[in-house]
Amino acid sequence: MTTTAADQAESPTPRVSGATVDGGEIAKFEKMAAEWWDPHGKFRPLHKFNPTRLAYIRDAIAGHLGRDPQSAAPLRGLRLLDVGCGGGLVCEPMRRLGAEVVGIDASEMNVKVAATHAEETGLSIDYRASTVEALVDGGEPQFDAVLNLEAVEHVADVDLFLQSSAALVKPGGIMVVATINRTLKAVATAKIGAEYVLRWLPVGTHDPRKFVKPSEIERAIRPTGMTVKASAGVAYNLLTDAWRVVDDVAVNYMIVATKPGGPGNA
Repeated sequence: MTTTAADQAESPTPRVSGATVDGGEIAKFEKMAAEWWDPHGKFRPLHKFNPTRLAYIRDAIAGHLGRDPQSAAPLRGLRLLDVGCGGGLVCEPMRRLGAEVVGIDASEMNVKVAATHAEETGLSIDYRASTVEALVDGGEPQFDAVLNLEAVEHVADVDLFLQSSAALVKPGGIMVVATINRTLKAVATAKIGAEYVLRWLPVGTHDPRKFVKPSEIERAIRPTGMTVKASAGVAYNLLTDAWRVVDDVAVNYMIVATKPGGPGNA
């Protein structure tokens, strides 16, 4: 039987299976995969948001591991995992900061977009269509830093996702989680405001029932030995069209957790 180009176009994109994978969530982002690197496309909010969260992550990792965040390559020699890497919007800046980066995503389409862009920009990044639990089961060497950015609100099993991620952190290492709080304020702004009023995101991008409270993240990772060391909110100013780090974690927030052990760590 001959397969036509039309048949191939209609064929579903291969996806990784696993306990943490929500097929419906993956499908949402596959529909937008071609736009990952368009700063004016459907991922415009991430492009605007990226500099603020990248600076916070750089400073958190450098501070914990005794690096100078203002140096040319503060993450040089560190092994970093970006979970749910999408098109590579975080992997590429982390690589430029010196880290050896592995980016994983449950969508092969996202991984192909990310790998193609990295090749075009001359960056060496290890992209894989995989899940955190698959890396753990496969005996993947642990990482100095693990990033879970805007991923946890899209998975099928939050506790397994976070605990598997934490298992991939070296003793003395660090994990940064960024997500949306499950509050009325978050529903009003991150869901209704972003999708229906400002039209920043396609309607249906987020399911408020899957938003995650900071206490739930802390509870999930506690059995792994990781401890939350810091948290911060990220807020958008409509007048200045800019994001900034704030104390209020009621909507978008980031959590920094560390694992005991390692040189110079208790």
